[in-house]
Amino acid sequence: MRGVRLFLIVICVAGWVMAQAPNTLANTKIGASAVWHVTPQFIATAPTACEQSSHSAADECLINQMAKAGAPADAIRFTRELYKQSHGDFGIMTGFQDEGAVAFGWITYPLRANTNYGLLLVNGQPPIVNVEDLKLLDAKTMKQSFQFQDLKNQFPKVDVWPGDRDGKEWPNSQPGPGGGVQFTVSYPLINGCHACARAGFAIFNWNFDAQGKLLGTAFQGLTPPPL
Repeated sequence: MRGVRLFLIVICVAGWVMAQAPNTLANTKIGASAVWHVTPQFIATAPTACEQSSHSAADECLINQMAKAGAPADAIRFTRELYKQSHGDFGIMTGFQDEGAVAFGWITYPLRANTNYGLLLVNGQPPIVNVEDLKLLDAKTMKQSFQFQDLKNQFPKVDVWPGDRDGKEWPNSQPGPGGGVQFTVSYPLINGCHACARAGFAIFNWNFDAQGKLLGTAFQGLTPPPL
C-alpha cells in the first residue's frame, strides 16, 4: 500500500512539473545570448545543404546547420521560436538592445529575396512583436491625413511598405503615459512595387504600458525621401 501511495505521489509531481513547463518557457526573457553573427560560410553552404528537403524539413535542417556552424544554444532556441510564431519565417537574431520592459532585436533573414533584415520588439506582451507586420499599424489615420492625400496626387499607388532594417540605426524610444514606453519607427512609402519610386517615409509610434503590454500604434506624420 505504501508503494502505491508513493507511485501516485510521483505521478502527481510529474504532472505538475509538466503543467508548469510551458509557463516557464513563456516567461523566459530573450537576451544578448540569443545573438549570433551569421558567418559568410553559413550563408554560402547552409541553403545548399538543405535544398533537397521539403519546406518544413528544410527549416529544421537550417536550424541544425546553425548548430554545426557554432551558433549558441540560445540563438538556436530563438530561431526555432521565431519560426513557430512567424509561421515559417527563418530568421537569426544578429543584434540586441535592452530597453527595460521591452527590447529590440535585429533579425537577419538569409533566405529572403528583397528585405533581408527586420526588427522585433521582444520580452513584452506578446513576447515577440514584428514591427514589419503592417496590419498592426494605424494605417487608417495615415490614409485620412492631409499629408497622405496630397502625396497620392503625385504617387497614385503609394502605400506603406515594410522597412529593410540594416541593424545600423536603432529606433528612437521615449517615455510614454503612465510609465510606459514608445518606440518611433519609420516605414518607406513606395508607389506600387518594391522597385518603384520612393515617396518618403511614414512615422509610427509603437506604444507599450509600464508592464510591457502592447497598446497599439499611432501615426505621427510623413517625411520626404532623402535628397
